[in-house]
Amino acid sequence: MIAFLGKCMQNLFLSAKYTLSGRSRFSAVIAQAAAISYDSLIISLVIVFVSAAVIAIQVSKQFLMTGAEAYVGGSIAVVMIREIAPGFVALAIGARAGTAISAEIANMKVTSQVDAIKTLKVDPVGYYFSPRIIAAAITVPMVVLIAEVIGILGGLIVSNQTIGLHPARYINSVWLWLSTKDIYISLLKAFVFGSLIALVCATQGYETSGGAKDVGESTTKAAVLSTVYMLFADFVINIIFYL
Repeated sequence: MIAFLGKCMQNLFLSAKYTLSGRSRFSAVIAQAAAISYDSLIISLVIVFVSAAVIAIQVSKQFLMTGAEAYVGGSIAVVMIREIAPGFVALAIGARAGTAISAEIANMKVTSQVDAIKTLKVDPVGYYFSPRIIAAAITVPMVVLIAEVIGILGGLIVSNQTIGLHPARYINSVWLWLSTKDIYISLLKAFVFGSLIALVCATQGYETSGGAKDVGESTTKAAVLSTVYMLFADFVINIIFYL
């Protein structure tokens, strides 16, 4: 994993160099943004909504028994914005779009399309990696922001239906508990997670050699590695900002 991380850093440097040279195509970034985040929007929102509903079911009655039902909204919002929304959205996008990135680039590698790009004197790493990294870094935070709103609303609906908590008390608790710092850090996490998904999955695909069987194995490895690196990045960010 250390050697693979070194390859990721090398590819990130080449992609940044390619982007700063002005060769990245805006149309390619838009196409990748649609493939990575827009196409994953519905499944991400469904996962976050259901997660918020489950949390609300678990905590609402316990809070009601202790007379602390006024804090249901705040507790759900904090958990949702600090961890659930950025983490679950990144996992959903990694499972759907990340594996697609790896499979696409791996297929290009084993069918010699990458070699064809090299004959045109075009850097294949910059050409393939740059639009995907830029698109993921920009659009994953947007999906996370929408998911946070949907998650908080999901908690509101469930807590209102289960324990009859008035929406005004729920929203007031959310405003009291949340801080702008939590929102900024969640967007930072989304930025880092999105960049990692594109970088790790593209690198894994680019390192593929062989045939169709190797493409499948590479896709599986990309899903596992992107998840491991995201969890490690989440751990580091939490230490930096919350310890």
